[in-house]
Amino acid sequence: MTGVDSAAAIAFDHCSKWYGQVLGLSDVSWSTGAGVVGLLGPNGAGKSTFIKLVAGLMRPSRGRCTVFGQPPAASRDARARIGYAPEHDRAWDELTALEFVAALAELAGVPRRAARRRAEDALASVGMADAMHRRIAGFSKGMRQRTKLAQALVHDPDLLLLDEPLTGVDPLARRDLISRIRDLGAAGKTVVVSSHVLPEVQAITDTVLVLHRGRVLAEGNVMRIRELIDRHPHRIRVACDRPRELAAAVVRADHVVRLSLEDGAVVVETRAPDACYDLLADAICELDIAVTALSSPDNNLAAVFAYLTDDRGATA
Repeated sequence: MTGVDSAAAIAFDHCSKWYGQVLGLSDVSWSTGAGVVGLLGPNGAGKSTFIKLVAGLMRPSRGRCTVFGQPPAASRDARARIGYAPEHDRAWDELTALEFVAALAELAGVPRRAARRRAEDALASVGMADAMHRRIAGFSKGMRQRTKLAQALVHDPDLLLLDEPLTGVDPLARRDLISRIRDLGAAGKTVVVSSHVLPEVQAITDTVLVLHRGRVLAEGNVMRIRELIDRHPHRIRVACDRPRELAAAVVRADHVVRLSLEDGAVVVETRAPDACYDLLADAICELDIAVTALSSPDNNLAAVFAYLTDDRGATA
């Protein structure tokens, strides 16, 4: 949510960070509690700066960033509650995955006698049970990603920062990791997933924070964000056996802005999506039209981000 909540897992209060003349983050006020949030933006949007401030790897130039009420760069207690899986890894390749994760568990405060067991459990939870005794040097990109996630989980943190966690992961492992991340959010953890791959974030969560040029461009539920962009008509695509008849049945509605015909489909642009869905349903039933697919090209993160950045560019 926009604004500051002292009880939030993460809270930014008019927080800015700059590097000389380069602005990384500008006057951000935002907070969140338990659940999964997708951190979105193109390269240079401020995602890395955002993550590093939350992780306590740097301090704000102005304003405040707190984790569970404490500034993470100055609070060991706050940092102990954070699990971080960075985009780029610098693992000790000569170690096995088990040795690596157990070592980081100890660094995070897990007693030595418990660290190995906790490392085994963490690796098993991300599908690395059969490979935990192999050296990291021989791992694929996907295996390294899963090992990074295991080290972020091993000390059972309350807040997880996952920077591009699905990069290089094969489809089966991707499905498992997405399910694991969702489960963590449902269990009461706060999970921030940073990505520039919009469909990946959409597969994990429908709650997003969109950064653009260091500022918060939009935040909240994807559908609610889309509803705010009211000057852009909402598109509905209906694939059917008689698209021309369906188009003729709905073209006179006041809320229909434009119609276009494709091969075996009609695309309706409307400023009243709910009313348009009802209108289409009535026409389809009345005309006994066979529908093979119905979709909205605008109900996805790629469309939302394109519209939002186009809007910002138009007003800049």
